[in-house]
Amino acid sequence: MKHIHSDILSGGLLTEHKTVAAMLAIYCRDKHGTRGSLCQACRELLAYAEVRLDRCPYGQTKPTCNKCPIHCYKPEPKALMRDVMRYAGPRMLLPHPILSMRHLILERKTVPEKPPKNASNRTIRNSNKES
Repeated sequence: MKHIHSDILSGGLLTEHKTVAAMLAIYCRDKHGTRGSLCQACRELLAYAEVRLDRCPYGQTKPTCNKCPIHCYKPEPKALMRDVMRYAGPRMLLPHPILSMRHLILERKTVPEKPPKNASNRTIRNSNKES
């Protein structure tokens, strides 16, 4: 799959986006028969995930989605992403060991009860534009 780039994400959120993209690449290749790129439906799901990451109220302190008390995905993309993660998660270790280990470590972190105010990547990005 081509190098994943995001114009709006950085730090841990960008790494999370790369993890989602790697999972989608595995899922799309095996389930949709694509090679080297994602099908339209998987590209749309990746774009949706990028927006959700950008708007995550936890910002850079974002917990893994399955541990998060805030469910920000709409029902249909949430169900699709759950299928992707269930299928691709166990298949990630060999092709993407660092992303896999990082995700497993983050899954063990405790989740803050309430996200800090104005911590979303989008809020920070927009406030930096105004300054």
